[in-house]
Order: sequence, then structure tokens, then C-alpha cells
Amino acid sequence: MLSSEIPTINALKQPTSSAWVEQAISNLDTILLDHAQCERKAAGVALNLIFRYPSNAKMVRDLTKIAREELEHFEQVNQWLERRNISMRPLTPPPYGAGLKAQIRPQEPHRFLDSLLISGLIEARSHERLGLLAQHCPELELAKFYRSLMASEARHYGAYWILADTYFDRNIFMQRLEELAIVESDLLATLHSEPRVHS
Repeated sequence: MLSSEIPTINALKQPTSSAWVEQAISNLDTILLDHAQCERKAAGVALNLIFRYPSNAKMVRDLTKIAREELEHFEQVNQWLERRNISMRPLTPPPYGAGLKAQIRPQEPHRFLDSLLISGLIEARSHERLGLLAQHCPELELAKFYRSLMASEARHYGAYWILADTYFDRNIFMQRLEELAIVESDLLATLHSEPRVHS
């Protein structure tokens, strides 16, 4: 199925708040550190789906490309960390990821559908927030870097939703996406106390 055949999906129910933008811009080093970890996790999600569903040839092809791109972004963000003398270290995750993961139904094929849709929602939110960082970041070179990632993030969330549309009836896919999108926005309704890409 060609990407032009899928309807435009404006799945994010609520835009990111100005409070998040202010928090992120005031804590760019922490955001960069969390961003690196987000890219690493995104590569892992794509690879995990490949390992879990290896017989889905289109998915394997598409997610191999995504995993490769996510690792390239991980490397690029790490270069920014090195330039700023920030050592890689673990951060306490916000409730966002765990809250979305809790929505994945355990039985197949629901698990497959939910995994694709949630991955797409996370990528869509990443696209929105990297755009906000590109727009508001006072460091011009860093803002340019964020802007350079936006096309990839848009391509990634589109790919996950095209896969959902490929393997599932469109009405089922759209209804479940609507349900999950509400949860996604609710998880971000209260700003997390610590600056994170998804907080």
C-alpha cells in the first residue's frame, strides 16, 4: 500500500503545552540526554517487533530502515552530548512510556496492532516536540539539528500507521488509534516535574 492511499491522520488529541516548551528550553542538556535515550529505545522497539513478527515481510523491511535511522540519530545526539561534555547516564523515565505500554493488550492480534499504533503515537509526539525545540531553541545550531530530524520522525510515525493499515481492517485500526490517542494526551496533561522529551 502506498503512503498516499492512507488518509491524513491528525492523531494527537492535544498539542504540547507552552509549559513543556519553557521547561525543555531551560534544561537543554537534560533534554539532549533524554533524547539520546529515546532514540536508543526507538531502535529497540523496531527491532523487537522484527524479532516478534519475523514473517511479516513488509514490516521487517520498513522497520529495519527505521531501526537504522534511529541508531543514526542516537549517534548524532551522542555527538552533541560529547560536544557539551555531558556524560551518558540513566534518567528516571516519566510515566509516559509505561502508561502507553500498559495499554497494549496481551492477546494477538491485538498486541501487534497496539504495538504499531503506540509506536506511531510516540513518533508523532516526538515529531511535534522536536519541531517546538527547533522553533524555540535559542542555540541556532542546535535548533537546526532538531529541525533536521523532523522529516524522519514524520516518516516514522507514518510508517507505523501504514503498517497498521496494511495488516488490519481500517475501521478497527482507526477506532483503536482514537482510543490510544486519548490515553496518550491524558498522560501528558500534567507536566512531569523533571524535563524529558515525553513529559
